[in-house]
Amino acid sequence: MRGRMGDRGRSSMQRPTSNLRARVFPNHWSLLFGQIAFYSFVVILLSGVVLMLDYEPSAEHVVYDGPYGPLRGTEMSRALDSTLAITFETRGGLLIRQLHHWATLIMVAAILLHLLQLFFTGGFRRPRRLNWLVVFGLLVITLGAALTGTSLPDDMASGTSLAVLDGVLQATPFVGSSLSSLLFGGEFPGDVISRFYPLHIAVLPAALVVLFLALRRKTDQTVGGRAATIAVIKRAGLFCFVVGVSLVMAATATINPVWLYGPADPADTSAGVGPAWYLAFLDGSLRLAPGWEVVWWERTISFAVLLPVAICTLFLALVAVYPFIEERLTGDREEHHLLERPRANPIRTGIGVAGIVFYGVLWAAAGADTIAVQFHLSFNTLLRVFQILLILGPPAALHITRRICLGLQQQDTEIATHGIETGRIVRRPDGGYVEDHRPPTRQLMPR
Repeated sequence: MRGRMGDRGRSSMQRPTSNLRARVFPNHWSLLFGQIAFYSFVVILLSGVVLMLDYEPSAEHVVYDGPYGPLRGTEMSRALDSTLAITFETRGGLLIRQLHHWATLIMVAAILLHLLQLFFTGGFRRPRRLNWLVVFGLLVITLGAALTGTSLPDDMASGTSLAVLDGVLQATPFVGSSLSSLLFGGEFPGDVISRFYPLHIAVLPAALVVLFLALRRKTDQTVGGRAATIAVIKRAGLFCFVVGVSLVMAATATINPVWLYGPADPADTSAGVGPAWYLAFLDGSLRLAPGWEVVWWERTISFAVLLPVAICTLFLALVAVYPFIEERLTGDREEHHLLERPRANPIRTGIGVAGIVFYGVLWAAAGADTIAVQFHLSFNTLLRVFQILLILGPPAALHITRRICLGLQQQDTEIATHGIETGRIVRRPDGGYVEDHRPPTRQLMPR
């Protein structure tokens, strides 16, 4: 009886470990971005729990009397006061703050790269269309979590970002004022901290956990034996690598120095501070929009705000539903369990590069003022160039990429037919000369 209970106990203890060892991710480097995003999320959760211990989510005004001299005697919210206390008074507080911020940037970058990998290899086709929506949902919720998180310190930089957000909401016809009042709890700036804080620490992280679990269930492969053990070791090593890189960046590169900006003030704005890189395309779209206005029903409607918001929203919506659009247009409803090389589908690859160019032009336009100053260019001329690139760049990228893919396909066909060129010239018995070719192998075939 005791032996049976002992065996049963050991088996129940070993079951979680065996389940972990039996489920592994694919091993190719291009398929590791999802893991990197998850491991960064773990770092974000752990560092966020530490920051919660000393942070005060309150807009109540106090007078700063901490160790940072330039701000001593300045009136600010308890949120910024506690953030400064974490930075200058809590042991390791600045390191944890910067670790939290850098891990967020790594997570956003990893999700974007994972989306690109899925797109260019056709990893979104049946039966993995929902996988694409899950990854896109991860991106959107992560951006929301990053936006709410950067607003919590209540410094001048975050206050300026919220002022821009309020302006966008106010420009929405008919319902703009109501949307702004709903978000800020009244007239701007309201008490946005009390609204963003629960979203940032509870609602959005819970949604991310659910999506990561769904993504893991859809992408894991079941194996066993020595291969599973090696895979678990590699995953542990990758986790340690992500943590190490995040710590090195947090310890050596300053990010979001709130003490330099001071407290948020609706009457003031920060200079020389731009949006986070992952939201820069939104700021770039606002810069490139023409200043058109119309009066409709005794209301002034500004297309300078509505047009970029509509275009960016449409762009993100097209990204989300692209798998369904491609399936509808091509009529391909077969299940695909192997990834495709980008050159095998020139149209899709061209569309992907066109989307990257569209995003890249908007992203670069967000720094047009800095580019103009650094290279002594006219700011208005630079904006005009970006507007032209935004219109002509994507179709040109689509055409050029398609031609490159077709050329690569032709090269693959020649290699498969004639072999790989060796550069060695051989004389034939009849006196002629030919180049020697060797048959292609799996290792030598171009990817």
